[in-house]
Formats: sequence, C-alpha cells, structure tokens
Amino acid sequence: MGKTYIGKLPLGYEGDFGPKIKALTMILQNVANVSEPKILELLTNFEVNISAGTISNILIKNKEMFHKEKDEIYKAGLESTCYQQIDDTGARVNGENYFTQIICNPLYTAYFTTERKDRLTILDVLRNFRERSFCFNDETFNLLKKFNMPKEIMAVIKKIDKDKDLTEVEIENLLNKYLPKIGKIHKTRILESTAIASYHKKVEFPIVELLLCDGAPQFKILTDNLALCWLHDNRHYKKLNPIIPCNIKKLEDFQVEFWDYYRKLLDYKKSPSEKKALKLSEKFDKIFSIETGYDKLDERISKTKFKKVEMLMVLKYPEIPLHNNESELGARAKVRRRDVSLQTKTKEGTKASDTFLTIVQTAKKLKVNAYKYIFDRVSKRYEFPSLANIIKAKKINIRGRIYAPC
Repeated sequence: MGKTYIGKLPLGYEGDFGPKIKALTMILQNVANVSEPKILELLTNFEVNISAGTISNILIKNKEMFHKEKDEIYKAGLESTCYQQIDDTGARVNGENYFTQIICNPLYTAYFTTERKDRLTILDVLRNFRERSFCFNDETFNLLKKFNMPKEIMAVIKKIDKDKDLTEVEIENLLNKYLPKIGKIHKTRILESTAIASYHKKVEFPIVELLLCDGAPQFKILTDNLALCWLHDNRHYKKLNPIIPCNIKKLEDFQVEFWDYYRKLLDYKKSPSEKKALKLSEKFDKIFSIETGYDKLDERISKTKFKKVEMLMVLKYPEIPLHNNESELGARAKVRRRDVSLQTKTKEGTKASDTFLTIVQTAKKLKVNAYKYIFDRVSKRYEFPSLANIIKAKKINIRGRIYAPC
C-alpha cells in the first residue's frame, strides 16, 4: 500500500520490554534478593533475549517516579508518630566504604546511603537532603555551652546577627571573618549547633521530636528528646564475661534485676500513670546504684545510671518501644542485600537501591503485595493507593488505638 502504520503502545511499554518483565526484574532483585547475573541467567533460560546492560537499566534508570514515592513515604512516615527509630550499617559504593542510615517506625522503613555518618550528615537525612541551613539564635548558644565552647569564642559568636538564615557558603564566610584561626573541632561544633537550631525552626518539613537509637554520638542533640535501647544497653553487660565464680554469680544476679525491671516497664506501657512513673523512677535509682564489688560490673551499672533520662524516656512517652529492634531489622535487610550484591557502582544505582528497599520494606509493614504494587506503577495503571496515603490513613488509627498523644 506504500504506507507506514504506527500503533499506539499500551501503557508501560517503553523500550524493548513490557511491564511484566520490568516488574519481575525489579522484584527479583528487591524482594527475592537475586543478583543481576542470576536474573540474566533466569530470563535467558526462559528464552528472553535480554542483555546484562538492559537489566541494569531496568533496575536503576528513569526511576524518578519511584524516587518521588520514596520521598512521600518518608514525609508521611515522619508525620505518622512523634518518634522515629534510627540505626546504620555499612555499605559499599564503587569500592569505597559508605554508611546506610535506616529510619523507621511501625508504619515504614526508609534507607539513605551516605558517604559519612557524622552529626551534620544525620541532620541531612532527617531533612531529606534539603539545602543546608544555619542560624545563630538562643538555641545555638545553649548547644555550644553543652559542647563546652571556650568563652572567648562564645564572646565573638555573640557579635554575629541572630535569627538570620544562612547558607553553607555564608556561614563559612562569617566564620572566616570573625574566627579565622578557629580549630577544626570547634568549627564543626559551631556548624552542628547552628544547623540544629535552623532545623528546629523550619516548618516546611516534619521535625522529629524524639529519636530512639543505640546511643551513638552522631544521633545525640539533634532532637529535643532522645530515647535509648534497653536491649543494646544490656549487650554491654553480656560482654563482661567474668571468670571468677563469685563475679559470675554477681553478674547473673544483676541480670535478673535488670530484666525484672525491664518487664515492669513493659507493664507500665500498657497502663501508664504518674504514680507508676514515679515508682519506676525510684526503682531505677535503687537498682542502678547497686555496688557488687565486681569493679567492671559496678562501672557498667554506673554508666547505665548516668543515662537515666534517655533510658526512662518511656515514662514520659509510653508509646515508644523499649528497644531499637525495628531499625535493626531494617538494617538486616540491607545487610542481606550486601551479602548477595557486594556494592553499587554509581550514585544512581545507590539511590535506586535505597528507594526500592524503602518501598519493599514499607510495603511489607503495610501488608501490601510488593510485586503487584511495583507492577501497578510500572504498567502506569495506578490502581493501588500510594504507600504514603496508606501511612496517612493508618496514622489516625494508630494514635487513637495504640499510642497515647505526644
């Protein structure tokens, strides 16, 4: 007929393959934890004519839609409870050691792989990598006092204009102008303090009120309240490993006291009251003032007592867990991925890995079929509600049924 006819492809058919192959490839890696070479082997055995490069492109290229979903999940998750749990684990990116930060609560788990794990980086994660902002105000000065900033530096800092939002370049210029010879540690503490103060005054992104963690220093001071994991604290006692029989007995006896008190805290969570909180606070002082005569154990006990406020945050917020298992389980999913695929090669691949870990682990918590969800998005049907909207819907039920108001 001398004519060319062009038919319109169904939704989801871009490139050489349709949504079923694409969704299957994504689910094999991100749910079944299958490596790219094994995905290639499986598909070629089913006579799918596909290359290793195409599989890689399916997994990491043009994933803006999924990255946006991750951002929405994270924001909805931060808004869903007054507390968040956090932990980190190692990661490899193109032969370099990185760190994956895991932030979660009962409704979601989000992953962020970063080059560092210092306090400013954790703050970047809490702000979802919005542009860094700094501010000198009363909170800044209070934080600097906690950091034991020298008086002569504090006197200079007080000359700087207060309550003004500064970019990273602007604060660097200010410090070079007013404190040109400042040491690296003091400069870092100033940057951390001003960044935290700025974070707490912003309203365009949810601010975390309470952080539950294992006590690593980079997680401290970022939020108004900090809660520590009881299970993690008990691991320090397990490391004592005494040899003398009397010391073994002293450790065993104290462990009985420790876990008996832990169970009392669990009971308190079921029916909290001011009277019970006061009794438990007094009981804590009594238990963690014990002197056994076993020096290492006594030293460990005094360290726990020093962390009383953080250990007993549950008395103020009965809705928070006593342990950080939620984020540690999230870290385990990342470790299993690392066992199969040692590393990601590019920033794009690293971002895609974090995004799909977030979507799959959140879908599991929300009891959403991950394959059907991913296929729905790849095929562009959009019949499934977004995970973020499911989190928002559950937030009301959780606060009313499980959690006391914050």
